Amino acid sequence: MASYLWRKYADYVYSKWERTLLWDMVDPYRRPKKFTPLVTIYICAFYTGVIGSAITEQLYKEKYWEDHPGEAVPLMKPKFYGGPWKVLKGDVLPPN
Repeated sequence: MASYLWRKYADYVYSKWERTLLWDMVDPYRRPKKFTPLVTIYICAFYTGVIGSAITEQLYKEKYWEDHPGEAVPLMKPKFYGGPWKVLKGDVLPPN
């Protein structure tokens, strides 16, 4: 029984090696994978972030206007950025 199992195992290992060798020879001639799904996902993720930040900023402005009607809304501090960010002489940027 043990010799039968060793023979089956040897056949499996040899055939596995043979299959690997065969596909290694065919692999350079295989068609390259397309980038279209990856690019589509990246574009969707980017625009989801843009829309999310626009909604967040609008909600911030509406909440500020409820508490301080008629005043200029100060800049919203970045939520996910802890580094330095420049504001010129106060909370509101000057008009262009």
